[in-house]
Amino acid sequence: MDWAIRRCVSRSARRSGTARSVGLQVMTPIKPSLIEFPADDPERARQFWSGLLEAELVPRREPEGEGWQTALGAPHVGVHARGRGPGDSFSLPYFTVEDLGAALERVSALGGTIVHSGAIWAICRDSEGSPFGLALAGEPVRR
Repeated sequence: MDWAIRRCVSRSARRSGTARSVGLQVMTPIKPSLIEFPADDPERARQFWSGLLEAELVPRREPEGEGWQTALGAPHVGVHARGRGPGDSFSLPYFTVEDLGAALERVSALGGTIVHSGAIWAICRDSEGSPFGLALAGEPVRR
């Protein structure tokens, strides 16, 4: 087992006073899949990121939500209009997980918080308050 996971779990267990097995589960690695950038001027942002990455940001398909994102390679980079939702105010990295429920338990066990939980994606905050998303592998992220 990875030393950092053992350390975090033992710290969590010390805080709660119980040795919880949540963080001790063997899980498939969590990998970056998408980084979202909300924009006041989405077209300007799309041109910026296309130019910087030298990659086209294409319109998203219906199940993927609004905006544009790169089509090849992970992590994808996406741009959408800024809004008021949990993923609409700041840049937001998404990580792919095989088991969303287990990943959310792991977030909580490590001192993070769950802002919004859905069936195939969730918005969370790390132990320091930074937002990030989790998305079930094989499913499009829906915002």
